[in-house]
Amino acid sequence: MSLIKQLWIAIALVTVLSLGGSFVVSTLAARHYLQQELAVKNMDNAASLALSLSQMPKDPVTVELQVAAQFDTGHYRLIRLTGASGEVLVERSFDGAEASAPAWFMALVPIETQPGVAQVQDGWHQFGTLSVETHSRYAYDSLWQATRQLLMWFVGGGLLTGLVGTLALKFITRPLDRMVEQAEAIGGRRFVTTPEPRTLEFRSVVRAMNALSDRVRSMLAEESQRLEALRRQTQQDELTGLFNRAQLLRQLDAALSGEASADGVMLIARVADLAALNQRLGRLAVDNTLRTLAGALGGFTAAHPGWDCGRLNATDFALIAPGAVDAAALADELAHTLDTALTPVSEIHRLHLAATPYAAQEARSAVLTRLDGVLAASELHGDRAVRVGIADGAEAGPQGAGEWRRLLDAALAAGHIELARFPVIDRDGALLHDEAPVRLALDGNWYAAGRFMPWAARLGMMVAVDTAVARTALAALAADGAATLAINLSVEALRDAGFRDALYHLLESDPAAARRLWIDVPEHAALQYQVEFRALCLALRPLGCRVGLKHAGPAFSRIAELHDLGLDYIKVAAAFVRDIDNSPGNMAFVRGLCTIAHSIGLQTIAEGVSTEAERDALPDLGLDGMTGPAIRRPQAA
Repeated sequence: MSLIKQLWIAIALVTVLSLGGSFVVSTLAARHYLQQELAVKNMDNAASLALSLSQMPKDPVTVELQVAAQFDTGHYRLIRLTGASGEVLVERSFDGAEASAPAWFMALVPIETQPGVAQVQDGWHQFGTLSVETHSRYAYDSLWQATRQLLMWFVGGGLLTGLVGTLALKFITRPLDRMVEQAEAIGGRRFVTTPEPRTLEFRSVVRAMNALSDRVRSMLAEESQRLEALRRQTQQDELTGLFNRAQLLRQLDAALSGEASADGVMLIARVADLAALNQRLGRLAVDNTLRTLAGALGGFTAAHPGWDCGRLNATDFALIAPGAVDAAALADELAHTLDTALTPVSEIHRLHLAATPYAAQEARSAVLTRLDGVLAASELHGDRAVRVGIADGAEAGPQGAGEWRRLLDAALAAGHIELARFPVIDRDGALLHDEAPVRLALDGNWYAAGRFMPWAARLGMMVAVDTAVARTALAALAADGAATLAINLSVEALRDAGFRDALYHLLESDPAAARRLWIDVPEHAALQYQVEFRALCLALRPLGCRVGLKHAGPAFSRIAELHDLGLDYIKVAAAFVRDIDNSPGNMAFVRGLCTIAHSIGLQTIAEGVSTEAERDALPDLGLDGMTGPAIRRPQAA
């Protein structure tokens, strides 16, 4: 029972008890007062009438007229004059009018009055005895009205007290509501803090829960930093801070594999004659120059979330740019950036730069072979500090922004869209859900997401694509009551308030389907646009759909910034899963990531599992699920 109900019950009991006590006391006191007043009135009226009769002639007519006149001017029940011998000489009585007070009230509170008695003289002789009794109905009416007024005052006072008490209790217990929300959040492993209330009893409880949340957040931050240090130690080049060769090749494999992987561009910058530079300038000066080069490359990459860069060997630096559509333009832009950064540093006189486009699901060896060929051609020219060579490795398809826009508009308008399905299984092999990357039919040919998504993003059409994906997914879920699907949400859609509202209304229209929908948001997008991501989570949480991070890991040390949003899961980036059975560093990183994620209630799922060895190694690291080329759909029982 709520405190409000208990308060109302208490007020009702107090009101009834107070009314009952006050009713008894006030009614008895009023009755006693009225009885006394009636007795005094009877005595006064009897004495006054007796005096008048004593002074008048005693003939029967005169006496009767005087008694009748007195009876008619007052509220009497009875006036009786008896003779000296006891016979009734005159009598007037009135019993016809009923009191307005109910009979049960008059029976409950009877008013008994003493009649007034006086002697009527005839000279020196007693003529008779006069008895006067005022009618009690007026006393009953007065007592009934007073009792009703008392009842109304008490009921009104009780209601007013209840309303004031309710408002006061709501104000006083407002911190209690926040305490309940905080306790539920902590129960859900969202360690939030709330302001300390003024109420002393509440303040101590809130202070204790805040202290718990602070300790957990501190632990989370410490573990995240430790995990980040481990990641840097195992994945980064010691000199430059960029990815080392092993990790960069894993990033390349992840960029090339998968249905939803985007086409892109890979570039390599090679420092010529590094050994000669070390002999001529000294290792320290050359190392500083290499750090300058790495800083420029890292800054260029950081401006494009989802891109990666690293150091392949002592002389070669590489950039992987998923979603880039113009290799020549990108190479020129990077060449200008590096040239600008290295201009103050005259030590490096020759920097060869090669670039090639790649297609999703292309072999890594094919991409690197093309780049080696371009670098070999670039090294034949040594007259400039920065050289650019382009190798065309792109797939045939639509050419130019105009053609892509026409085809995308036509496909979306005609509804030429379908969702592929790739299973995500738990550690026991049971199906968690299906990942559902989008495909579009362009000019009669079906294109995977990796082919058209870069162009859709470049043309500002991602919101339209994501809206179509959401509608298609809900329709599929409505048609198949046993299905559970995960769809990807782009950065552009996340930032669009109109899309968030449209998605909310779509899910609200079909609650059953909404509860079977998983929504993947890129880790970098959630961290970069936290306000928009927070709004999305708060809007979708009541609808029952699950929200999580995909491609998680590179910025996992910042997960504490999102832990209070009630995320359901994270999907570990394929680059950390690739060849994990042979990478103790990545194994330690993923194990630590899972430990932290589980401590805040997040499910962990591995992306891009490509070999049986990877699949077998993941459950021991704490992964709750996995997906990728090596994962097969469980057979129906």
